[in-house]
Amino acid sequence: MYAGIAGDHIRSINSRGVIAVGRKDNEIGESDVDRVVEAAKAIAIPMDREIIHVIPQEFIVDDQDGIKDPVGMSGVRLEAEVHIITGAVTSAKNICRAIQRAGLKVADLVLEPLASSHAVLGDDERDLGVVLLDIGGGTTDVAVFFEGSIRHTAIIPFGGSNVTNDIAIGLRTPIDKAESIKIQYGCALAALVPAEETVTVSGVGGRSDREISRHVLASMVEPRMEEIFTLANKEVKKNHFAELLGGGVVLTGGTSLMPGVVELAEQVFEMPVRLGVPQGVGGLSANVADPRFATGVGLVLACRAGGER
Repeated sequence: MYAGIAGDHIRSINSRGVIAVGRKDNEIGESDVDRVVEAAKAIAIPMDREIIHVIPQEFIVDDQDGIKDPVGMSGVRLEAEVHIITGAVTSAKNICRAIQRAGLKVADLVLEPLASSHAVLGDDERDLGVVLLDIGGGTTDVAVFFEGSIRHTAIIPFGGSNVTNDIAIGLRTPIDKAESIKIQYGCALAALVPAEETVTVSGVGGRSDREISRHVLASMVEPRMEEIFTLANKEVKKNHFAELLGGGVVLTGGTSLMPGVVELAEQVFEMPVRLGVPQGVGGLSANVADPRFATGVGLVLACRAGGER
C-alpha cells in the first residue's frame, strides 16, 4: 500500500544534474536518464532527513530545453532539472511503523499534495499552470504545477484546527463544540453573512447557552483563513512563473467546504478558484466526490500508476 506523508517538516528544492551520454552513437537510453537523475539527487541533506521524491521536471539535450522524455534522442550532454522533496526520517519511520503494526506493508510514501493532485487536477491545468491548496486539519499543503511538471511544494503549519481553536477561544466554548459550530455555521467571508442570523453557543462549566451573531463568528474565522491564503500566496510568488498560472487555484481538504472559502481565496490570490472534487475512480466516483477524500483517492490512483518515484 501507499501511505501519505505531510507536515511542517517537509522541505523541497529544485536541483540540476549533468552527464555525458554513454553510448558511442550518442543515442540517449534509459540508463542515461537514470544516471542524470541520480546526479541531480547528489545534494547535501542533513542526517535527520531523507529524500521522499525525486520528480523530473524537464531534460536538456545539448542546450535544447523543455524535453519531457529524451530517450531515443541523440546528444552528447544530458541535463535534468528535478524537484526534490525531503522529510524528517523519524516522521517517515513513525508512519511506516504505525501501518505495519496494523498488519499492513508500506510500499512507498507519497507526499499528500502530490497524491491529491492525481485526483483533482486535469492535464490541461498542469500545463497551463495551477496552484493546488489542500487545507487539512493541522497543515495546508501547497503544490505548484507549470508546463505539466511540479515546480514548487510547501507546507504551511496552519489549517482547520487553528480556525476551531480561534472559535473556541473567541466564544469561550469547548473545542468539540467549536468544531461543530465551525462545520454548521462557519463562513470564511464575513461580508457574505446576514447580520440578523444567530448561532447558539454551548456554555462551559454548567453555564447556560447563549446566542451570538453569525456575522461575529465569521469575523473570527476570516482573519485566520486570510492568513493561510496569504502565506500560501507568498509561497506561490517564490516562483518566477507565478504570474503565468492560467489554471488558477484548486482547493481541496475538509476546510475548503466552508462557505466563503472560494470567494476569500479569489480575493487573496487574484486568480480564479474552484473546489477540487476527486475523479477517476470508476464506480466509486459518486461516493468519493468530496474534497475531503482527495488525498485518499489520490493515493489509490498513485498505487495504480506505480507511485511517483
